[in-house]
Amino acid sequence: MAEETVASSFAQDRYDRMQYRRTGRSGLMLPAISLGAWETFGGYRGEEVARACLYRAFDLGITHFDLANNYGRPPGNAERVVGKILRDMPRDELIISSKAGYRMWPGPYGEWLSKKYLVASLDQSLQRLGLDYVDIFYAHRPDPETPLEETMAALDLIVRQGKALYVGVSNFSGVQFENAVSITKQMGLTPITIHQPYYNLLGRRPEYDLFDHTLRAGAGVITFSPLAQGLLTSKYLGSDLPDDSRAAAWWGKSQNDEVLTGEKLDKIRRLNAIAQERGQTLAQMALAWNLRHPAVTSVLIGASKVEQIEENVAALENLAFSVEELKAIDEITGVPSL
Repeated sequence: MAEETVASSFAQDRYDRMQYRRTGRSGLMLPAISLGAWETFGGYRGEEVARACLYRAFDLGITHFDLANNYGRPPGNAERVVGKILRDMPRDELIISSKAGYRMWPGPYGEWLSKKYLVASLDQSLQRLGLDYVDIFYAHRPDPETPLEETMAALDLIVRQGKALYVGVSNFSGVQFENAVSITKQMGLTPITIHQPYYNLLGRRPEYDLFDHTLRAGAGVITFSPLAQGLLTSKYLGSDLPDDSRAAAWWGKSQNDEVLTGEKLDKIRRLNAIAQERGQTLAQMALAWNLRHPAVTSVLIGASKVEQIEENVAALENLAFSVEELKAIDEITGVPSL
């Protein structure tokens, strides 16, 4: 199917419905809201749901789909599922990202950030996705043993081979990120375009441990778990877990007990009251709050239903916060401190 024919089957006003932000000082524009496949597509949701979600997301202007080698059950299944769907979408209008760093196969070459593992893993990801290249390839987590020079040189090699256009890191601390940036400059390597950290109303560490570094380096930031794996939604405001929630379908009892504590639920309910005053759902306010920070380029959502994507995109209708609202949120969540 020709690229033009494929594109014409989607909403013609899709680019009017989304905000696009420049990723740091690069030429890469990302939608304010991106769609990921961490625990959903190829995990506790199958191909039919994934296709419906990706199609609707694209109709709403979400052009960035984020994956990793280990997403899905078994690991790699998310890339297989999404890869089938991408064949029926206009590739040149999409930003596809993947990552490597976590364990994928046995032996000393199946995890971490050696050149051997990164190159082999991306080759496998491309095969599963059915693509010639990804737009962004990430070092998924810091490696305490492999020299950072080797890791950054491997990412540079991957770009020079044409297997990725941009490179990024994920889960790096501010110091680790700063070291990686310095190495790319010293060695003349492909610069780090983007960082993907955990950041949300209940997890604010990047405010003091990362964002100053990314802003100074001219790198963009796409935050994962902006809804705290679904906690910052209306799902858990009741007394019982919804049967179709991620916690009920995917998490074990110990994880549920850990994350659904009385203290967290109290914070969530107080935050929900602020969201209602703003005329937003809790999820919409959580995304808007995330996007308020000047370091943040995009927020990475997961979805198991089309309706969740529609609700999340509607967050863009109200991104402004009053001083009083931010102060009230800080009092509930706690301002990060050293």
